[in-house]
Amino acid sequence: MYWEKRWFQYAVLLLLAFVWGSSFILMKIGLKSFSDQQAAAIRIVFASLAILPYSIKHLKYLRKKDLKSFFIVGFIGSFFPAFLFMKAQTRIDSAMAGMLNSLTPIFTLLVGLLFYKMKFNWKQVSGLGIGLIGALGLISSGEGISFSNVNSYAFFIVLATVFYATSVNEVKTNLTHLSGLQITSLMFFFTGPVALVYLLTTDLQVVVGKPQWQLHLLALALLGTIGTAAALVLLNSLIHKVTPIMASSVTYIIPIFAIFWGVVDGEKITLFHLLCMGIILLGVFMINRKK
Repeated sequence: MYWEKRWFQYAVLLLLAFVWGSSFILMKIGLKSFSDQQAAAIRIVFASLAILPYSIKHLKYLRKKDLKSFFIVGFIGSFFPAFLFMKAQTRIDSAMAGMLNSLTPIFTLLVGLLFYKMKFNWKQVSGLGIGLIGALGLISSGEGISFSNVNSYAFFIVLATVFYATSVNEVKTNLTHLSGLQITSLMFFFTGPVALVYLLTTDLQVVVGKPQWQLHLLALALLGTIGTAAALVLLNSLIHKVTPIMASSVTYIIPIFAIFWGVVDGEKITLFHLLCMGIILLGVFMINRKK
């Protein structure tokens, strides 16, 4: 493939943005029949099943020294964020979730500086501050522009972006000797069984009695196979060729698709939301700007 080509790298970013921007509406559909914990577990289970043949095939590449990294990438980078996003989606609409997800590059820089010895310049630090201002504006816009109206569920997404940032840095620092497919398949080898066991402890009998639950399950199946397994293979492959910041910059394109699906679904987007998103994107642009 053309992973070394700049145009191909940006094409992958656009594809990932479309897939993940569409994921928010699939979450919303899945939550019509399933609880947020069930929906998150189902997402991980389908992702694990989709990539299971490769997980078995690539077990020969599993090394003891990589176990810590796989647990970080698997649980911190995928398992827990799935639950956090589903929980947030019970109180936050799809477009808002997509906008807040733009924090990922900012936290990628911050986590990289604190724990992975990433180099930086003051323009990046300025961008970090600007992006955080925009994020705080989004979080505080539940019922009005006031910090007294902070929607606490937004912080689940903020925490998930910190986890994503940690995972991206971990892959770039400690797992570049493996391919994106190897990393993704082996991480789901650990997280899949945990998600399945948890799912079986929930009350699935209630779900069967709900109308169109099969359609809602299909949405979660698509979310798991395409929006999780396939997308993570692309992301982990991209991380090999670009900086962690550029790989995570996919999240500034995601809000565009998240807004599109939100409008299609009848969600309300205000000018203040767009202003805050613009502030976030300005911050991320400054982080990625070359000298």
